[in-house]
Amino acid sequence: MASLKRSYTKTTLLELSAKITERLEETDLFQRASCIALYHAIPGEVQTADLIEKWYRKKKLLLPLIKGNDLQLLVYAGKESLKTGAFGILEPSEDCATVPESEIDLIIVPGVAFDRQHNRLGRGKGFYDRLLSTLDAPKIGICYDFQLKDLIPVEPFDRKMDLIVTEKNIF
Repeated sequence: MASLKRSYTKTTLLELSAKITERLEETDLFQRASCIALYHAIPGEVQTADLIEKWYRKKKLLLPLIKGNDLQLLVYAGKESLKTGAFGILEPSEDCATVPESEIDLIIVPGVAFDRQHNRLGRGKGFYDRLLSTLDAPKIGICYDFQLKDLIPVEPFDRKMDLIVTEKNIF
């Protein structure tokens, strides 16, 4: 996957990211959700910064903060509330508000790869697997079309996505 990503320019990946987030915004799950957990992308992931800035005043957006081996979801309160955290990921500062997990209407999830059976392959640390095991909200994986495979390896603790959105399709 890393090699495939390197075959695309940064500009092309940004253009594909914009198409993916536009498609995401068109889904009923996104349109109906008032509280959405998502992520601030690192290089190589579907870029979400523009999506976050576009929607955080209209919907309650939650971003993950790495706390030990887990992710804590905190309310995004604007660019000034971010700090660089583990792995160089922009995270909300610890003084940002929390919300009960029952309020989360949707979670948008990154991945290294996804398959047509709605499985997700993460980076191997299990952060999202642990988080997703505690949430009942629908899960949408977003990825570039080249990250969607017919079949990926699956572990018993892996959580399936409800939808997978690429620049070409919604599965």
